[in-house]
Amino acid sequence: MTIQFNDETFRDDYTFRNSQWAIDRFPFPFHEDSYMYSVNMEQHQGGPAGSVFEKRFDVDEHYVSEMKDRALVLAEDPLRCQCLPHMTLAGWDLLELIMVSKSEDYPDLFELHREGNNWHWINKPLGIDHKFVFLDETTLPYGPMEYITRQSQGDFAVLDQRDDNLWMDAGMVTTQADWSLDFDIGMNFFEWHAPVPKANEMGIFVRALKFLLNIQQGTPARRLNWTMTVNPLLDTSPENYHKWGVQKTTLTPENIGTKQHLRVELQTFFRLPRSNALVFPIRCYLISLQDLVTVPKWGRRLHRVIRDLPVELATYKGFIDNRPMIVDYLSQFDDGLPTSDGIWPDKNTEPPLQT
Repeated sequence: MTIQFNDETFRDDYTFRNSQWAIDRFPFPFHEDSYMYSVNMEQHQGGPAGSVFEKRFDVDEHYVSEMKDRALVLAEDPLRCQCLPHMTLAGWDLLELIMVSKSEDYPDLFELHREGNNWHWINKPLGIDHKFVFLDETTLPYGPMEYITRQSQGDFAVLDQRDDNLWMDAGMVTTQADWSLDFDIGMNFFEWHAPVPKANEMGIFVRALKFLLNIQQGTPARRLNWTMTVNPLLDTSPENYHKWGVQKTTLTPENIGTKQHLRVELQTFFRLPRSNALVFPIRCYLISLQDLVTVPKWGRRLHRVIRDLPVELATYKGFIDNRPMIVDYLSQFDDGLPTSDGIWPDKNTEPPLQT
């Protein structure tokens, strides 16, 4: 497999684009024509060849540009990466997990050579060739969690498990859907999920926490989450709401197909071996409505989901004001035909391999 990395931006002039390959493998999050909360966890033991689920950490055409954007965010706001002192070992666990996974899953792009604690890491897309001593922070330019997550797509919440709960005690968060690591650092599972409407009274988070506390090493899990974003903007943080919130007012019936994006998170969960922490990678995928509706099943289904979504959910997801315009646009692509079960396009049962 050969990946052609895009030279693109997720801010200012917004040159982000999805190739046909990226559209075909997009993780569409709706398995039926309606949506309500569910735990919707499944094992993360690979997936259809070519899909975003196939590898432990998906690497795609946006990798290099996303890492450039992360560096810009961190230069503006270093608090997007924080690690409480007791989580350093978990950072080394995460570094090992990502390096081993990427070197095994993408051997043409990443190499890891180990002789005891003397490690040699080669990241070809980013031009990194670095020898260091495992567990010796002085041999890295950053702490271990920050070092490896500066080279990994998506956000990372590193959760300490104690008192029958999970605590957000470390993280790299630069591509989040309107939540703040600086605000949530040190909070437990129920505290950082408190803003989600109705989920607690439905018992969703009690069931989710029970599932997560029992994840074992070697048996990672995954789920999909979603929201909507105007423009292909990765950094939709509360800290920068004054920059991106106003962009919601720029939608018109003429530009909504290109500007309005479905934002999907592939959330995975891995138990870390030495620290017993749980790492929660949150990988963000973006697709414009114009590209999404080229898959007929997705166009039909997204219209029905957005049209029928409860008001409180549309408000929480951040597009209540623009919902009528979104529904009107999508209605053009809903011919009333039934849709098949599951997330895959009707034209294929599995996404295609990249050639």
